[in-house]
Amino acid sequence: MSHSSNNQSCKPLAAIILAAGKGTRMNSDLPKVLHPVLDKPMVGWVVDAVKAAGCEQVILVIGHGAELVRDSIHDCEYVIQEPQLGTGHAVMVCEENLKDFDGDVLVLGGDGPLLRTSTIDAMMELHRSSNAAATLATSIIPDPTGYGRIVRDDEQRFEAIIEHKNATPEQLEIQEVYPSYAVFNARALFDCLNELEPNELTNEYYLTEVPRMLKEQNATIEIVNAVEPEDTLSINTPEQLIEVESILKTREADRTQQNVEANQ
Repeated sequence: MSHSSNNQSCKPLAAIILAAGKGTRMNSDLPKVLHPVLDKPMVGWVVDAVKAAGCEQVILVIGHGAELVRDSIHDCEYVIQEPQLGTGHAVMVCEENLKDFDGDVLVLGGDGPLLRTSTIDAMMELHRSSNAAATLATSIIPDPTGYGRIVRDDEQRFEAIIEHKNATPEQLEIQEVYPSYAVFNARALFDCLNELEPNELTNEYYLTEVPRMLKEQNATIEIVNAVEPEDTLSINTPEQLIEVESILKTREADRTQQNVEANQ
């Protein structure tokens, strides 16, 4: 049964932030998500963005350096992912924390400090107005190398997320990518995760399989091209950290200037 958008907007919103990785390419013993970007741990930017978007419950999935992350990032719930068996598994381990939760759940990476609250707002507006089971925010970028591609059907609706390594030559030409911004109906999400099979090659569980599973159940899957191309950059290396920090510095300077002009 379809709900009105008014009823939908009253549903609670939670966030699961994936922050368990070691980040070996950072060449540091510090957990990757704690590396500072403009004097704030990179995952702190993500936490602040989801809280500003109205998330009442924020769960950090932690692993490497778990105690350091707990000590550095406050006012969240913490779930240990051990062993680490992929993005789908990272969400599975949060099921107990959300067992009585009846709302929507954002799932985001902890290494993407360029996330904007306005992007989450755009996702949620479409997700709730269409009563979707899942909504993916995408970006169209000039060089999509390495990203999962968004395949749409003849009616421009969601068909699949195809990982770069699995894409056909035709699919590699697609410039619309999935930068790991998703929101799910919580019950639909965990119902699918309980049926999710591990990947045959890696034995890991991939969250990107869930939208396909929901589509096969004839659930509504929405896509909104709401992510600025520069925002797709997540941090895996010291060089990427410098690049992201530069973008954030410019963004913060612009925001300060706008505030000054508004108060004149």
